[in-house]
Amino acid sequence: MGEKAALKEIKVIVFQLLDKEYAIPVSQVHSIEKIQQITRVPRVERYVKGVINLRGVVTPIIDLRSRFDLLPQEQTDNTRVIIVNIEGMEVGLVVDSANDVLDIPLEIIEPQPEVVGGIEAEYISGVAKIEKRLLILLHLDKVLISNKAG
Repeated sequence: MGEKAALKEIKVIVFQLLDKEYAIPVSQVHSIEKIQQITRVPRVERYVKGVINLRGVVTPIIDLRSRFDLLPQEQTDNTRVIIVNIEGMEVGLVVDSANDVLDIPLEIIEPQPEVVGGIEAEYISGVAKIEKRLLILLHLDKVLISNKAG
Protein backbone atom coordinates (compact mmCIF):
# COMPACT_ATOMS: atom_id res chain seq x y z
CA MET A 1 0.00 0.00 0.00
CA GLY A 2 2.46 2.66 1.12
CA GLU A 3 2.08 6.40 0.64
CA LYS A 4 -0.12 6.28 -2.46
CA ALA A 5 -3.15 5.46 -0.30
CA ALA A 6 -2.67 8.67 1.72
CA LEU A 7 -4.57 11.77 0.66
CA LYS A 8 -2.03 14.14 -0.89
CA GLU A 9 -4.19 17.05 -1.96
CA ILE A 10 -7.56 18.66 -1.49
CA LYS A 11 -9.79 19.80 -4.35
CA VAL A 12 -11.28 23.23 -3.67
CA ILE A 13 -13.55 25.82 -5.23
CA VAL A 14 -11.88 29.23 -5.26
CA PHE A 15 -14.01 32.34 -4.91
CA GLN A 16 -13.37 36.03 -4.43
CA LEU A 17 -14.48 38.64 -1.90
CA LEU A 18 -12.97 42.09 -2.42
CA ASP A 19 -9.35 41.47 -3.43
CA LYS A 20 -8.88 38.19 -1.55
CA GLU A 21 -9.33 34.62 -2.73
CA TYR A 22 -10.95 32.00 -0.53
CA ALA A 23 -11.26 28.27 -0.91
CA ILE A 24 -13.73 25.66 0.27
CA PRO A 25 -13.57 21.91 -0.34
CA VAL A 26 -15.39 20.74 -3.45
CA SER A 27 -16.81 17.92 -1.32
CA GLN A 28 -18.95 20.51 0.52
CA VAL A 29 -20.14 22.30 -2.63
CA HIS A 30 -23.45 21.25 -4.17
CA SER A 31 -23.59 23.78 -7.03
CA ILE A 32 -22.70 27.31 -8.12
CA GLU A 33 -25.64 29.46 -9.20
CA LYS A 34 -26.19 32.92 -10.61
CA ILE A 35 -27.80 35.30 -8.16
CA GLN A 36 -31.59 35.17 -8.23
CA GLN A 37 -34.55 36.67 -6.42
CA ILE A 38 -33.98 36.44 -2.67
CA THR A 39 -36.99 36.52 -0.35
CA ARG A 40 -36.26 38.44 2.84
CA VAL A 41 -36.91 36.70 6.15
CA PRO A 42 -37.69 38.69 9.33
CA ARG A 43 -35.67 38.47 12.55
CA VAL A 44 -32.56 36.71 11.28
CA GLU A 45 -28.87 37.57 11.64
CA ARG A 46 -27.92 40.63 9.57
CA TYR A 47 -25.75 38.54 7.23
CA VAL A 48 -28.66 36.25 6.27
CA LYS A 49 -30.04 37.86 3.12
CA GLY A 50 -33.10 35.62 3.02
CA VAL A 51 -34.06 32.46 1.16
CA ILE A 52 -34.30 31.33 -2.45
CA ASN A 53 -36.33 28.56 -3.99
CA LEU A 54 -33.69 26.45 -5.70
CA ARG A 55 -35.30 23.67 -7.74
CA GLY A 56 -38.03 23.26 -5.14
CA VAL A 57 -35.73 23.48 -2.11
CA VAL A 58 -35.98 26.56 0.13
CA THR A 59 -32.34 27.50 0.70
CA PRO A 60 -31.09 30.15 3.17
CA ILE A 61 -28.68 32.68 1.65
CA ILE A 62 -25.74 34.15 3.56
CA ASP A 63 -23.90 37.23 2.37
CA LEU A 64 -20.26 36.40 3.10
CA ARG A 65 -19.22 40.05 2.81
CA SER A 66 -21.64 40.91 5.60
CA ARG A 67 -20.65 37.81 7.62
CA PHE A 68 -17.00 38.90 7.51
CA ASP A 69 -17.81 42.60 8.12
CA LEU A 70 -16.51 43.62 4.70
CA LEU A 71 -17.82 46.57 2.74
CA PRO A 72 -21.01 45.77 0.85
CA GLN A 73 -20.90 45.75 -2.94
CA GLU A 74 -23.52 45.97 -5.64
CA GLN A 75 -24.16 42.65 -7.33
CA THR A 76 -22.58 42.26 -10.77
CA ASP A 77 -22.72 39.73 -13.59
CA ASN A 78 -19.93 37.91 -11.76
CA THR A 79 -21.81 37.59 -8.44
CA ARG A 80 -22.44 33.94 -7.63
CA VAL A 81 -24.21 31.90 -4.97
CA ILE A 82 -22.22 28.85 -3.92
CA ILE A 83 -24.63 26.22 -2.59
CA VAL A 84 -22.85 24.27 0.15
CA ASN A 85 -23.93 21.30 2.20
CA ILE A 86 -23.03 21.37 5.88
CA GLU A 87 -24.24 18.56 8.11
CA GLY A 88 -27.13 17.79 5.77
CA MET A 89 -28.25 21.42 5.45
CA GLU A 90 -27.97 23.35 2.19
CA VAL A 91 -26.99 27.01 2.42
CA GLY A 92 -26.13 29.53 -0.31
CA LEU A 93 -23.11 31.80 0.07
CA VAL A 94 -23.12 35.06 -1.91
CA VAL A 95 -19.61 35.74 -3.28
CA ASP A 96 -18.20 38.35 -5.67
CA SER A 97 -17.16 35.67 -8.15
CA ALA A 98 -16.32 31.97 -8.27
CA ASN A 99 -12.99 31.69 -10.02
CA ASP A 100 -11.86 28.12 -10.36
CA VAL A 101 -11.38 24.62 -9.07
CA LEU A 102 -7.88 23.76 -7.85
CA ASP A 103 -6.05 20.85 -6.30
CA ILE A 104 -4.06 22.09 -3.30
CA PRO A 105 -1.25 19.84 -2.06
CA LEU A 106 -1.83 19.26 1.65
CA GLU A 107 1.80 19.95 2.52
CA ILE A 108 1.59 23.60 1.38
CA ILE A 109 -1.37 24.41 3.66
CA GLU A 110 -0.16 26.48 6.60
CA PRO A 111 -2.02 27.20 9.85
CA GLN A 112 -4.02 30.39 9.79
CA PRO A 113 -2.43 33.65 10.81
CA GLU A 114 -4.21 35.55 13.57
CA VAL A 115 -6.10 37.82 11.19
CA VAL A 116 -6.40 37.74 7.42
CA GLY A 117 -7.87 40.90 5.97
CA GLY A 118 -10.01 41.47 9.06
CA ILE A 119 -11.62 38.04 9.03
CA GLU A 120 -11.65 36.33 12.38
CA ALA A 121 -9.16 33.49 12.70
CA GLU A 122 -11.87 31.07 13.88
CA TYR A 123 -13.34 31.05 10.35
CA ILE A 124 -10.04 30.10 8.73
CA SER A 125 -8.69 26.55 8.59
CA GLY A 126 -5.43 27.56 6.91
CA VAL A 127 -3.80 29.39 4.04
CA ALA A 128 -2.07 28.11 0.93
CA LYS A 129 0.32 29.91 -1.40
CA ILE A 130 0.03 28.71 -4.98
CA GLU A 131 2.27 30.53 -7.44
CA LYS A 132 1.55 34.19 -6.66
CA ARG A 133 -1.87 33.51 -5.14
CA LEU A 134 -2.72 33.35 -1.45
CA LEU A 135 -5.80 31.21 -0.83
CA ILE A 136 -7.63 31.45 2.47
CA LEU A 137 -9.23 28.12 3.38
CA LEU A 138 -12.49 28.49 5.28
CA HIS A 139 -14.00 26.40 8.08
CA LEU A 140 -17.52 26.40 6.63
CA ASP A 141 -19.16 25.01 9.74
CA LYS A 142 -17.80 27.90 11.83
CA VAL A 143 -18.75 30.48 9.18
CA LEU A 144 -22.33 29.21 9.08
CA ILE A 145 -22.96 28.71 12.77
CA SER A 146 -23.66 31.83 14.77
CA ASN A 147 -21.25 32.41 17.63
CA LYS A 148 -23.83 34.03 19.91
CA ALA A 149 -23.31 31.71 22.84
CA GLY A 150 -24.23 33.70 25.89
